[in-house]
Amino acid sequence: MSGTFHRIRLVAAREFLVTVSSKGFLFGVLIMPIVGFAVVSLIPKIMAQRGAQINVEVALIDQSTVMAAPLQSELTSTAILARRAAGRRAAVEQAAPGMSTADTAKMPNPVPEQMVPGFSVTVLEAGTSVDSQKAWLTAPGADKSVRRALVLVPPDAATRASGKPDYGSYDLYAPRNLPEDAEAALHEAMRQALTVVRLRADGLDPQLVQAATRIARPRTVLVSPDGRQQGAQGLNRALPFIMGILLFMGVMIGGQSLMTSTIEEKSSRVVEVLLAAVSPLELMWGKLLGQLGVGLVSMTIYVGLGVLALLQFALFGLLDPMLIVYLIVFFLLAYLVFGALMQAIGAAVSQMADAQSLMGPIMILMIVPYVLTPIIGRAPDSAIAVVTSFIPPINSFVMLARLASSSPPPVWQVLLSILAGLAGAFLAVWFASKVFRIGLLMHGKPPSFGTLIKWARMG
Repeated sequence: MSGTFHRIRLVAAREFLVTVSSKGFLFGVLIMPIVGFAVVSLIPKIMAQRGAQINVEVALIDQSTVMAAPLQSELTSTAILARRAAGRRAAVEQAAPGMSTADTAKMPNPVPEQMVPGFSVTVLEAGTSVDSQKAWLTAPGADKSVRRALVLVPPDAATRASGKPDYGSYDLYAPRNLPEDAEAALHEAMRQALTVVRLRADGLDPQLVQAATRIARPRTVLVSPDGRQQGAQGLNRALPFIMGILLFMGVMIGGQSLMTSTIEEKSSRVVEVLLAAVSPLELMWGKLLGQLGVGLVSMTIYVGLGVLALLQFALFGLLDPMLIVYLIVFFLLAYLVFGALMQAIGAAVSQMADAQSLMGPIMILMIVPYVLTPIIGRAPDSAIAVVTSFIPPINSFVMLARLASSSPPPVWQVLLSILAGLAGAFLAVWFASKVFRIGLLMHGKPPSFGTLIKWARMG
């Protein structure tokens, strides 16, 4: 028995080392994620390097006669930065309800503070026409860092016209070289200034109204069936799909490599040399475990990069560490099922082209639950989600999506799903072992699924 385990370990080590040292694995699994993470990390720094500060000369035609002072106040750098910070807090509140203000303040901005444009406002006479200022707007200035804009505020923008329920709006005229962030800052300043003017015209205090309408979104407390309270997980909508992606990629990387290496060794007759030293069952288990190590390495890389990204943006507290444990458990179950089936296909054919028709049903069994993970995450307690949690081989995707949702299933369902996954893995490995032993040395016309079932019965 010890000799069998030793030979299986040697085959697994050989399979693992050959795969992880290949250029395809190094580029696809190692280099690409690292490059992607580096790009994400460098984007904020790149966007921060904007060069010289942009100054915008704003010409204001204020037919309401009350907009000049509020607009100038809202276009100061302090006011612009305050609005950006408020918008960032609102976005974080949507992703992580209940996060404290102190935690939000510590969070780095994914898109860092760009150099704030400087604004200067010149008030024109109320009767000035827009056409008379278009030449000024489009004329090239001596200073290339200076941009221009023209704002026209009609009388009903600040005070409602008699008999009309709605206020008027304003018009913004600008040349093509006005930067997008400067245009956005100007629109936000006009929106805020008009709000202040309108409230004051109705005898209301803008600060009091703002305080009364500012309601922080609290953390939702989830109560499990056993009465335990659980803090809501952030990113609930995205987590089921993210878990599905990680599970799908891990199984595909390991299973695809397993099938490819089996076909290559069979077509090149290398397998005949290997069978002189080990039995077919030892070879199958060695290759299966070796590619399992490859899948675990790829999973570790992707999960590690995800954790680093969360730590970089101070969001790691939104992730339940138990999800990583469940991801590994259900990855092992899914890999044993799909990896064994892919290995059986690799042993049954002699060319990659012959494997495509046999891979169709297996890919459907993987893609359908993977695509449905975000839907299951939104309705984790639905009848179809509960029932499919115990049907291998799709139960790994379904249960992982439910665990990552805002309403995780009870522990007994998780344990039952794991037992069902173990049963499915046992049947898949048993089927693969029968097909592997017979098909490994057979050449010629590729078999059908019916033939594979006959081989399993013969074994």
